[in-house]
Amino acid sequence: MTMQAFGKSQGGTRREDMRFLTGQGRYLADIAPANALHGVFLRAPVAHARITALDVEDARALPGIRAILTGADLIAMGVTASVYAITLPDTRGGKGAAPHRPILAHDVMRHVGEPVALVVAETREQALDALDAITLDYDELPVSLALSPGGAEIHHEAPGNLALDWRLGDADAVADAFARAAHITTLDVRQNRVTAASIEPRAAMAEWDNGRLHMAFNGQGVWRLKTELAKALSLDPDAVHVTTPDVGGGFGMKVMVYPEHYALAAAARALDAPILWVAERGESIASDNGARDLTSTAELALDADHKIIGYRVRSTTNLGAYNSQFGQNIQTVLFSKVLTGVYDIPVADLHVQAVYTNTTPVDAYRGAGRPEAVTLLERTLDMAARELGVSPFDLRARNMIAPGSFPYKTPMGETIDVGDFARLLQRAAELGDAAGFAARRAASAEKGLLRGMGLAYYVEAILGDTSENAALEFTDDGGVRLFVGTQSNGQGHETVYARYLAELTGIDEDCIEIVQGDSDRIAQGGGTGGSRSVTVQSTATYQMTRQMVAGFAKFLTRQTGAPFEFEDGIFAAPGTNQRFSLVEAADLARKTGEYDLLRHDARITLDDRCYPNGAHLCEVEIDPETGALRLDRYLAIDDFGNLMHPMLAEGQVHGGIAQGFGQAVMENLALDAEGQILSGSFMDYALPRATDLPMIGFESVPVPSKNNPLGMKGCGEAGTVGALAALSNAALDALWERGVRHVDMPLTPVRVWGWLQEAGA
Repeated sequence: MTMQAFGKSQGGTRREDMRFLTGQGRYLADIAPANALHGVFLRAPVAHARITALDVEDARALPGIRAILTGADLIAMGVTASVYAITLPDTRGGKGAAPHRPILAHDVMRHVGEPVALVVAETREQALDALDAITLDYDELPVSLALSPGGAEIHHEAPGNLALDWRLGDADAVADAFARAAHITTLDVRQNRVTAASIEPRAAMAEWDNGRLHMAFNGQGVWRLKTELAKALSLDPDAVHVTTPDVGGGFGMKVMVYPEHYALAAAARALDAPILWVAERGESIASDNGARDLTSTAELALDADHKIIGYRVRSTTNLGAYNSQFGQNIQTVLFSKVLTGVYDIPVADLHVQAVYTNTTPVDAYRGAGRPEAVTLLERTLDMAARELGVSPFDLRARNMIAPGSFPYKTPMGETIDVGDFARLLQRAAELGDAAGFAARRAASAEKGLLRGMGLAYYVEAILGDTSENAALEFTDDGGVRLFVGTQSNGQGHETVYARYLAELTGIDEDCIEIVQGDSDRIAQGGGTGGSRSVTVQSTATYQMTRQMVAGFAKFLTRQTGAPFEFEDGIFAAPGTNQRFSLVEAADLARKTGEYDLLRHDARITLDDRCYPNGAHLCEVEIDPETGALRLDRYLAIDDFGNLMHPMLAEGQVHGGIAQGFGQAVMENLALDAEGQILSGSFMDYALPRATDLPMIGFESVPVPSKNNPLGMKGCGEAGTVGALAALSNAALDALWERGVRHVDMPLTPVRVWGWLQEAGA
């Protein structure tokens, strides 16, 4: 049997596009039955307060109101579970703090937007009217927003609001390295708070059918929610069915289990009726988990030859009012573990403190943890190059791990399988015409503009479960269904998976149906997140296909007495004219009663994670009179290993860079001193537009991974991971000649102008 080890890397349009572009997508709001009731949530109007009265009786009496659930009602119903979150080991012993997070706040409100009550009505308008009739009285409590331990207590389980103290590395060895360093660079970096702003806000629908819960939600995987709903409602897991329709963007934010899911399920059970909830945009900004929001100090020790001999990080990260669902939001330090896989850093000391504040929980966003860690080190490296008076290209190249050193074990315990970082860096310099930058800077100066070049080299790791399932069944009409454990949020999974299966098997791509997002039809899966989907799912499909082909070859040999081999989509017996396609072989199995051959399953586990990496190079122009920044050039040279679909990979890079540009230049979830959201709508929360971005250059320089048989590495978050540092470095480079020595995101005109005025003064 001969089979391809990976896809042919052919481009082409997406099979999903016709459905989406002609308005035939089936999003959450499209799938609700006509008789569905409508739910809306009463949310905390202040950041911190003790509830003294919650009177819903007048609201319950209004026309069309079917139910109003409060925290007390849920407790009476026996629904007392805490919203799902996890903790990590703490240097003080045991694990970090684990305060209870109620589904509906019933004693204390801890952030603006926290759900307090669920109103269910026959129409959405009736439900909204009822909100105005609810009386919510409260005594305000002191608000804590500081990114440092201390301040007004939010949870008694966390004195000083310190949720977690976490450390990794060799502090003594790092101290020794700094003591003998020829040069030390220190940089403080504040990384701003952002929201995902997915085109489709969060939404869910709950219904009960003969004692069984069906929850539909627009998430990134169905199994965690299934597990948590079963626990919270004291149900057998088989009594919970979770599905996901088309999803209009997730970016990590929709991975989470949210309070609304539990409340809707409880209300639907009480009413025995379907209930639909779709968030409004302002509601999403106030209640979606946010991202970033941390401050760090990075220190880099170098010897006289400009080699890095030690790296030290101190970070304080905002956890929000409650624990996160990805390890108390310490991804910055966790991914510093990976980051030492680009540079040959012998010792590192990483220390993070996670603190509670009166804000929405802070958790995942495209590339969570990786952009924070990359931005911190790459900005510090850039500053070191400035202080040393050397080229930022040369300083990085001097410290990169040599190709012959792989597999390379970092001082943090990560083992990077392969890499050729210097080659990608050199390609960025060539294709980005770094040599011609001085002329372009001079041309900008003639127009009164400041031009800067920014460089960043990133490495990340695919995240989530390194195991995945794939199943295939042949249908009576000659088609096949491929069951996958991931969940598309708009990335084009249907196209990639169907095309790859067609390449492996010879089955017509148009005859392949991709089934995802259904816990009844797919028993297990890792969902989508952390750039894992195509790498892990395609490996499972590959293994499943190998097993299927071997099974059919044995079957055909039994039927005909001739040995069959599979090549280019056809079973053939050497020396005979007998030939079968897979579909024909399946039809023969059906006719002969070999029904076990009509379905095939496989579960795989990757040998280890994969490590996408690459160089981002950009140039910006800044108008010193207004502080306005314009992105003029952007280039991404990426190593994603073997590409399944180059066009879709490039599209993911473009989207990631756009998100990175948004955070770096304009996005900011701003709060006032009382925790009220100042940028709670798209009138205030700025998003990038097409006119803000130039044509983005992209080139794939693959170094196939050795940790999976397909040689892939993942690409979904790479654009964002590299963009923040590249853009920040470019802005500082543009402003440096005017005396500006520090910038932080977002690089808004008023902030840039202010830095210029301070430097001039």
